[in-house]
Amino acid sequence: MRTSRVSGFYKKSVGERLEIVKDFAGLDQADVDLLADMNKAVDIETLNSLVENVVGCMTVPLGIAPNFLINDKDYMVPLAIDESSVIAGAANGAKVIRDSGSITAVAPEPLMHGQIQVLDVPDPYAAAIRLLRHKDDLIEKGNHVDPVLVSLGGGVKDIDVDILNSGIGKMMVVMLTIDVRDAMGANAVNTIAESLAPLVVEIVGGHTCLRILSNLADKRLVRATATIKKQSLGEQTVRGFIEAYHLAAATPYRAATHNKGIMNGVSALALATGNDFRALEAGVHAYAARSGQYQPVSTWEEDSEGNLVGSVEFPVPVGTVGGMSKLHPVARLALKILGVENGKELSAVFGAVGLVQNFAVLRALVTEGLQRGHMSLHAKNIAMMAGATGAMVDKMAQKMVADKSVRMDVARKLLEEMS
Repeated sequence: MRTSRVSGFYKKSVGERLEIVKDFAGLDQADVDLLADMNKAVDIETLNSLVENVVGCMTVPLGIAPNFLINDKDYMVPLAIDESSVIAGAANGAKVIRDSGSITAVAPEPLMHGQIQVLDVPDPYAAAIRLLRHKDDLIEKGNHVDPVLVSLGGGVKDIDVDILNSGIGKMMVVMLTIDVRDAMGANAVNTIAESLAPLVVEIVGGHTCLRILSNLADKRLVRATATIKKQSLGEQTVRGFIEAYHLAAATPYRAATHNKGIMNGVSALALATGNDFRALEAGVHAYAARSGQYQPVSTWEEDSEGNLVGSVEFPVPVGTVGGMSKLHPVARLALKILGVENGKELSAVFGAVGLVQNFAVLRALVTEGLQRGHMSLHAKNIAMMAGATGAMVDKMAQKMVADKSVRMDVARKLLEEMS
């Protein structure tokens, strides 16, 4: 029986890690070669077809966070990020949590919103009623735009109308709710919104301006929770988690950093799988501010037995088909490593990763402090920037951390002394 639990994964060589991932995900040698030699990952013509003005490729480190147990299924999670300690925190946090049981994650149907902005409607409230009388007809016409999506069970599911007071007077916003199936959905939503805009004007009058999706995907909320036994943490650490959470709930100055810790893992997974991490971040932060005050998107509680219980809830507009997830070979490989069957399962993994990343950061903060683990990794970066290579990197990093002087001038001096 395969398991994502790996002892000392971080201690193994790159080749050893690749072999473990190969066995876990059923990769063939061509897959391993692709990861082992990034020069083969994406040819320049493929890059040139993805964005404009291509001159090359900037590589972001791709690491694996093992130990994830989500809904009683094992996962190895690929994360693409340049920040020290994130992948290590995810791997270690997942290991601690799985010792108490599986993470439970629930993802809804993949519903996205599209908006059609209508201006200069002479009778907006009456026009809204006229539009809603034609809802079924508009839904039918919208579903003719993308028959493939409809054949897969997706398409326009609902239409509603808002009348907004704005700085330029009252405006009507026609809100489309569209099931985008296993796609992120931006192209499908935008195409349908643009196609329906002329029909909307025929019914209500005025003229349209914007016809575009909303990145506040509040119909696409993933929820994940885990219970960590108090014996794994200690009563003082459990209390520290709850106290730290309540600071984030009380002030946006802490909530912003609290949520940034969650997004370290979420955005890294999005980048690895070819999903739009910018749209994801915009939606999460908008959702966090929906009450009028920016709030954390996770909560930490103590159950009746004194165990720590963490939960997250945030929008996850991601997919397994279309866009970079299909065009970029490493993104395709990342999805293969995950072994997810559809976009809904991928969303559940995103929720679990966000929860684990939040757990890892908060545990460091309420125990030894963030800098001890973070600075040991940061010291390696400083050593390399100073010119160290090979074994010298670890030697200099250890010295700087021990002396609590992780600085470039110190690194240069150490390099000179140790060379």
